[in-house]
Amino acid sequence: MTHEIVMAGFGGQGVMLMGQLMTYAGMLENKHVSWIPSYGPEMRGGTANCSVIISDEPVGAPIVSEPTTVVAMNLPSLDKFEPALQAGGNLIINSSLIDQGAKRSDVNVFLVPSNDIAGELGNAKVANMVVLGVLIAATKAVSQESVLKAFAKMFAKKPELLAINEQAIKRGAALVEGK
Repeated sequence: MTHEIVMAGFGGQGVMLMGQLMTYAGMLENKHVSWIPSYGPEMRGGTANCSVIISDEPVGAPIVSEPTTVVAMNLPSLDKFEPALQAGGNLIINSSLIDQGAKRSDVNVFLVPSNDIAGELGNAKVANMVVLGVLIAATKAVSQESVLKAFAKMFAKKPELLAINEQAIKRGAALVEGK
Protein backbone atom coordinates (compact mmCIF):
# COMPACT_ATOMS: atom_id res chain seq x y z
CA MET A 1 0.00 0.00 0.00
CA THR A 2 1.15 3.53 -0.73
CA HIS A 3 0.40 6.44 1.59
CA GLU A 4 0.87 9.91 0.09
CA ILE A 5 0.63 12.50 2.85
CA VAL A 6 0.77 16.28 2.87
CA MET A 7 1.31 17.95 6.25
CA ALA A 8 0.97 21.72 6.40
CA GLY A 9 0.83 24.60 8.85
CA PHE A 10 2.64 27.68 10.06
CA GLY A 11 6.40 27.51 10.48
CA GLY A 12 7.14 26.50 14.06
CA GLN A 13 4.17 24.13 14.42
CA GLY A 14 6.36 21.06 13.97
CA VAL A 15 5.08 20.05 10.55
CA MET A 16 8.54 19.11 9.27
CA LEU A 17 9.26 17.05 12.38
CA MET A 18 6.02 15.08 11.89
CA GLY A 19 7.09 14.32 8.32
CA GLN A 20 10.59 13.34 9.34
CA LEU A 21 9.31 11.01 12.06
CA MET A 22 6.87 9.30 9.69
CA THR A 23 9.63 8.87 7.09
CA TYR A 24 12.17 7.59 9.61
CA ALA A 25 9.59 5.17 11.05
CA GLY A 26 8.91 3.91 7.53
CA MET A 27 12.63 3.30 7.06
CA LEU A 28 12.74 1.37 10.34
CA GLU A 29 9.94 -0.83 8.96
CA ASN A 30 11.92 -1.41 5.73
CA LYS A 31 9.41 0.51 3.63
CA HIS A 32 10.17 2.78 0.70
CA VAL A 33 9.91 6.44 1.72
CA SER A 34 10.37 10.00 0.55
CA TRP A 35 10.13 13.34 2.36
CA ILE A 36 10.15 16.73 0.65
CA PRO A 37 9.94 19.94 2.70
CA SER A 38 8.54 23.22 1.39
CA TYR A 39 8.82 26.53 3.21
CA GLY A 40 7.08 29.85 2.72
CA PRO A 41 8.91 33.19 2.89
CA GLU A 42 9.61 32.92 6.61
CA MET A 43 10.67 29.87 8.55
CA ARG A 44 8.83 30.55 11.81
CA GLY A 45 5.38 31.99 11.31
CA GLY A 46 5.37 31.56 7.53
CA THR A 47 3.70 28.64 5.83
CA ALA A 48 5.42 25.28 5.75
CA ASN A 49 4.44 21.91 4.36
CA CYS A 50 6.02 18.61 3.55
CA SER A 51 5.13 15.71 1.33
CA VAL A 52 5.70 12.19 2.65
CA ILE A 53 5.34 8.95 0.76
CA ILE A 54 5.46 5.62 2.60
CA SER A 55 5.07 2.56 0.41
CA ASP A 56 5.60 -1.17 0.16
CA GLU A 57 6.74 -0.55 -3.43
CA PRO A 58 9.60 1.64 -4.69
CA VAL A 59 8.67 5.33 -4.85
CA GLY A 60 8.77 6.43 -8.49
CA ALA A 61 8.46 10.17 -7.92
CA PRO A 62 8.55 12.03 -4.61
CA ILE A 63 5.93 14.62 -5.62
CA VAL A 64 2.51 14.32 -3.96
CA SER A 65 -0.18 15.96 -6.09
CA GLU A 66 -3.21 13.91 -4.97
CA PRO A 67 -2.59 12.97 -1.33
CA THR A 68 -4.33 10.11 0.42
CA THR A 69 -4.07 12.10 3.68
CA VAL A 70 -3.87 15.82 4.41
CA VAL A 71 -2.90 17.26 7.79
CA ALA A 72 -3.96 20.91 8.16
CA MET A 73 -2.55 22.65 11.21
CA ASN A 74 -3.95 26.07 10.18
CA LEU A 75 -6.71 27.51 7.97
CA PRO A 76 -4.53 28.53 4.99
CA SER A 77 -3.28 24.93 4.82
CA LEU A 78 -6.81 23.55 4.90
CA ASP A 79 -7.88 25.91 2.13
CA LYS A 80 -4.86 25.03 -0.01
CA PHE A 81 -4.71 21.25 0.34
CA GLU A 82 -8.27 20.00 0.98
CA PRO A 83 -9.23 20.25 -2.72
CA ALA A 84 -6.30 18.02 -3.74
CA LEU A 85 -7.18 15.21 -1.30
CA GLN A 86 -8.26 11.96 -2.94
CA ALA A 87 -11.90 10.94 -2.46
CA GLY A 88 -12.05 8.56 0.49
CA GLY A 89 -8.85 10.05 1.91
CA ASN A 90 -8.18 11.30 5.42
CA LEU A 91 -8.40 14.98 6.37
CA ILE A 92 -6.93 15.78 9.77
CA ILE A 93 -7.82 19.28 10.97
CA ASN A 94 -6.34 21.08 13.98
CA SER A 95 -9.67 22.23 15.38
CA SER A 96 -7.91 24.29 18.07
CA LEU A 97 -6.91 26.81 15.39
CA ILE A 98 -9.38 26.10 12.57
CA ASP A 99 -12.99 26.95 13.33
CA GLN A 100 -14.49 25.19 10.33
CA GLY A 101 -14.84 21.62 9.20
CA ALA A 102 -14.27 20.09 5.81
CA LYS A 103 -16.00 21.47 2.74
CA ARG A 104 -16.09 17.99 1.23
CA SER A 105 -18.27 15.07 2.23
CA ASP A 106 -16.32 12.38 0.35
CA VAL A 107 -13.39 12.23 2.81
CA ASN A 108 -12.81 10.95 6.35
CA VAL A 109 -12.53 13.98 8.64
CA PHE A 110 -10.75 14.05 11.98
CA LEU A 111 -11.25 17.25 14.00
CA VAL A 112 -8.40 17.28 16.50
CA PRO A 113 -8.18 19.90 19.27
CA SER A 114 -4.42 19.39 19.33
CA ASN A 115 -3.41 22.67 20.97
CA ASP A 116 -6.02 22.13 23.70
CA ILE A 117 -4.80 18.59 24.39
CA ALA A 118 -1.18 19.77 24.41
CA GLY A 119 -2.19 22.38 27.00
CA GLU A 120 -3.84 19.67 29.12
CA LEU A 121 -0.58 17.70 28.94
CA GLY A 122 1.30 20.80 30.16
CA ASN A 123 3.39 21.46 27.04
CA ALA A 124 2.05 23.54 24.14
CA LYS A 125 4.91 22.33 21.92
CA VAL A 126 3.47 18.80 21.62
CA ALA A 127 0.36 19.78 19.63
CA ASN A 128 2.02 18.32 16.53
CA MET A 129 2.56 15.00 18.31
CA VAL A 130 -1.16 14.79 19.16
CA VAL A 131 -1.89 15.18 15.46
CA LEU A 132 0.82 12.65 14.64
CA GLY A 133 -0.93 10.14 16.90
CA VAL A 134 -4.17 10.69 14.95
CA LEU A 135 -2.28 10.32 11.66
CA ILE A 136 -0.68 7.03 12.71
CA ALA A 137 -3.96 5.56 14.00
CA ALA A 138 -6.02 6.74 11.03
CA THR A 139 -3.66 5.57 8.27
CA LYS A 140 -1.70 2.71 9.83
CA ALA A 141 1.10 3.79 7.45
CA VAL A 142 3.62 3.00 10.20
CA SER A 143 3.33 1.70 13.73
CA GLN A 144 3.31 3.86 16.82
CA GLU A 145 6.27 1.83 18.10
CA SER A 146 8.33 2.70 15.02
CA VAL A 147 7.54 6.40 15.41
CA LEU A 148 8.61 6.30 19.06
CA LYS A 149 11.85 4.51 18.10
CA ALA A 150 12.45 7.17 15.42
CA PHE A 151 11.79 9.91 17.97
CA ALA A 152 14.20 8.35 20.47
CA LYS A 153 16.93 8.16 17.81
CA MET A 154 16.36 11.71 16.52
CA PHE A 155 16.35 13.12 20.06
CA ALA A 156 18.98 10.82 21.57
CA LYS A 157 20.68 13.81 23.23
CA LYS A 158 17.39 14.92 24.81
CA PRO A 159 15.87 11.72 26.23
CA GLU A 160 13.74 13.74 28.65
CA LEU A 161 11.53 14.77 25.71
CA LEU A 162 10.40 11.23 24.92
CA ALA A 163 7.85 10.79 27.74
CA ILE A 164 5.74 13.90 27.04
CA ASN A 165 5.83 13.32 23.28
CA GLU A 166 4.82 9.68 23.74
CA GLN A 167 1.89 10.82 25.91
CA ALA A 168 0.81 13.26 23.19
CA ILE A 169 1.01 10.61 20.45
CA LYS A 170 -1.03 8.18 22.54
CA ARG A 171 -3.67 10.84 23.28
CA GLY A 172 -4.01 11.54 19.57
CA ALA A 173 -4.23 7.85 18.68
CA ALA A 174 -6.91 7.36 21.35
CA LEU A 175 -9.12 9.92 19.58
CA VAL A 176 -9.22 7.62 16.54
CA GLU A 177 -9.32 4.33 18.40
CA GLY A 178 -12.17 5.54 20.61
CA LYS A 179 -10.34 5.03 23.89
